[in-house]
Amino acid sequence: MSTTDPLHLAVALDGAGWHPAAWREESARTEELFTADYWLGLVRRAEEGALDFVTIEDSHGLAPGGAGNVRGHLDALLIAARVAPLTSRIGLVPTVLTTTTEPFHVSTQLATLDYISTGRAGWRARVAVDPDVVAAALAAANGDPDAIDPELISGLFEDAADHIEVVRRLWDSWEDDAVIRDAATGRFVDRDKLHYIDFAGKHFSVKGPSITPRPPQGQPVVTALAHSRVPYEFAAAGADVVFVTPADAGHARAIVDEVRSLTDRRLLVFADVNVFLDPARKQRLDSAGSGQYSSDAFVFAGSAAELADLLLRWRAAGLDGFRLRPGALPADLDAIVDELVPILRERGVFRTGYTETTLRGHLGLARPANRYARTEEIAA
Repeated sequence: MSTTDPLHLAVALDGAGWHPAAWREESARTEELFTADYWLGLVRRAEEGALDFVTIEDSHGLAPGGAGNVRGHLDALLIAARVAPLTSRIGLVPTVLTTTTEPFHVSTQLATLDYISTGRAGWRARVAVDPDVVAAALAAANGDPDAIDPELISGLFEDAADHIEVVRRLWDSWEDDAVIRDAATGRFVDRDKLHYIDFAGKHFSVKGPSITPRPPQGQPVVTALAHSRVPYEFAAAGADVVFVTPADAGHARAIVDEVRSLTDRRLLVFADVNVFLDPARKQRLDSAGSGQYSSDAFVFAGSAAELADLLLRWRAAGLDGFRLRPGALPADLDAIVDELVPILRERGVFRTGYTETTLRGHLGLARPANRYARTEEIAA
C-alpha cells in the first residue's frame, strides 16, 4: 500500500466498550445496553466521522469473567438489520459464527442486510470453539495452549473456509438480471439465470440456489480476525479484509508481508488497536476491574494526536487501515470522531466525507462478476 492511498478506519463495537469494567464508567449508558436506540446512537456517531464501517461483536456464549463484567448481549446481525434503514452511508459488519450456523441461512441473512442497507453489508466470519472442546484440548496439552493439537485448529478453519465458499456461491446463484418481472408472460424470474451450486464438502453439502436474489454489492464484504499462520491462510483464501494484531510497526510489516504472500488477489489488511483516548479513564477502569487491561491486540492509552502518530507509523509498514476498539463507550468513540478524525483530516490522510454509497465503494473494492453468469462468444 502506498502512503498516498486513502486511510481506512473502522470501529469495533462491543457492549459498553472493550474494557471489562467499561460499564462502570460514569459516562456509560449501562441502562440502555440492551436497547436498539443504544446501538443506533453508536452507529450514527461513527457515521458522523465518515468511518468506513463498524463491526458488531457476537458470540454464542456469555462473556468470560464473573458478575463484575457485562453478561449477555444482543444478536449482532439483528442489531445491524435494525440500524440499517436508519443510517445512510456507513458499512455494517455483524459478527456471525461459522461453527454454529448454517451457511445457507447466513447467505440469505447477509444478502437481506445488503438489501436493507442498500449495499452496505459485510460479515465478520468468526471461528469459535465450544468451551468444552477447549477445556479437553487444554487438558490433553497439559494446560499449554501452544501445545493444543494443531489438527483441531486446522479442522475448524477448514470447516470455516467451506462455510465462506458456500455463502459466496449462494450469493452468485442468482445472476444480476435473473428477476425480470414480466407481467405479460407471467414470468417473475428467468429460471435459466438461477443456478445450483452443488457444493459437497467434508462437513456439509448444499445444492442451492439461494432463496434471495444476488445482493446489491454482488458480494457483501467478508472480514476475518487472524492472529497466526492458519487463520492468515483462512483469511487469504476467503476474506476481503483481514484484521491482524501487530505489537509494533516492525511486527506489522512482517504480518503484512506474510499475509500478502498467501494470495495473489486483493486483500485489505487492517490492524486492530484497543483505544483509550484518556489515560486517566483507563486507570480508573483498571482500578475498578481486575487490574491492568490486557488484550490480544495492542493497547493504546494517550491523546488523539499521539494515536494519529502511531497509526501513520504503522501505516508506513503497509497496512491499509485500522479497526479501533474503543475501551469505553460512548466516551472513546466520541473521542475518535471528535478528536482523532479531524487530526487525520488535517494531515490529509482521511476523507472529509463519504464519496461512495456502498461498503465495497468505501474500501475501493470493485463489484465482482458473477461466477455463474454465461458469457457468449461473438463470432468473428
